[in-house]
Amino acid sequence: MSEVIDNNFLQKQESLKHIIKQLHQGVPVEKLKKEFHKLIKNTSAEEIADMENSLINEGFPVEEVQRLCDVHASVFEDSLKKIGKAGKIPGHPVHSYIQENKELKKILKNVHLLLKRVNRKGPNEMLIRGFEQQFIRLKEIEKHFLRKENQLFPALEKQNFVGPTKVMWGKHDEIRQNIRQMDVYFIENEWVKLFKEFKTASSALKKLIFLEEKILYPTSLRKLSKTEWAQIKRGETEIGYAWITPSNLWDANLAAGQTAVQQIEALEIDQAEISGLGKIKLDSGELTRDQINLMLKNLPFDVTFVDENNKVCYYSDTAERIFPRSPGIIGREVQNCHPPKSVHVVNNIIKSFKEKTKNVAEFWIKSGKLFIHIRYFPVYDENGDYRGTIEVSQEISDIQKLTGERRLLDW
Repeated sequence: MSEVIDNNFLQKQESLKHIIKQLHQGVPVEKLKKEFHKLIKNTSAEEIADMENSLINEGFPVEEVQRLCDVHASVFEDSLKKIGKAGKIPGHPVHSYIQENKELKKILKNVHLLLKRVNRKGPNEMLIRGFEQQFIRLKEIEKHFLRKENQLFPALEKQNFVGPTKVMWGKHDEIRQNIRQMDVYFIENEWVKLFKEFKTASSALKKLIFLEEKILYPTSLRKLSKTEWAQIKRGETEIGYAWITPSNLWDANLAAGQTAVQQIEALEIDQAEISGLGKIKLDSGELTRDQINLMLKNLPFDVTFVDENNKVCYYSDTAERIFPRSPGIIGREVQNCHPPKSVHVVNNIIKSFKEKTKNVAEFWIKSGKLFIHIRYFPVYDENGDYRGTIEVSQEISDIQKLTGERRLLDW
């Protein structure tokens, strides 16, 4: 499988190389648009970036690779003129959601047919294996949900469009519960009950698709600006996509009106801000910004900080996060980061911290082979005033297995 992926990447890179060579030879941008459109139609922004980086490493001048921006901008503008609406252009977040919905409909149909055969003929190895494969695919719906909850919903909340997003999140959780119950019935070989649970989940998903495509996405396209859609797009890869690889045709930077020069300048400014040339004095030492950032990113647990106004200010972007996070949650009301059914618990925790009746809240849950310990700690300043809450999440299954002692000299 990896060889197929590598060959596909190399083929695309050769196509990109061919386009750059033609640009270098003076072929007009207009003549290369069709070839570039075909290349990026099923290529993600990350793949394009990887290919460009590989070409530069091969010795292609950066200036030549940058000329692709002119081709991309021209293709982007043509698409807007032709299609008329940004949400219909491949690569736009709404287009990606709708493409996922198309795949979901196919999966639901496949699962229904397989379960129908199982209940009519009885389970056999081929049907069970077929169902298991499709069921694994169905579970990828979680990525679709998480992108909505962590990227789209926060943007809508800033436009005071809150109620419908909370209702929809509640629907997500109902479907999640259906899928978990299907898992239980599958393990127990309860095929009749499994089929019944699937019908409930399938019906809910079809209704959700209708609500998304008839209400949520049209409303979102009306309420959100190009800049907001660009921010949503940039954060999507943190979570990933269900069943699809979005095209790179709709470009977040171009949509936000940024030229290639502005993008480079913004990157340079950002790098300067975090370069860590100066040290920050702390109560017990001093660190550069780089050192603080690296330390937090390499902690063996996830940390999130919520300020005294209940706004999410920070999350540690560790290599393997336990719970998905994306830039869309920064500045978001912490209550909106949780399913509606658990918001009252969040409020009670914060209230107890502000009133100083509790100094910790902790929970532990099982997720497959993982055993996750979640703790919340209040933060007070030198005057004793409440300044926020730290959330710490840690996978502790290995810690639970520890026995006896291992001292430093035993290492």
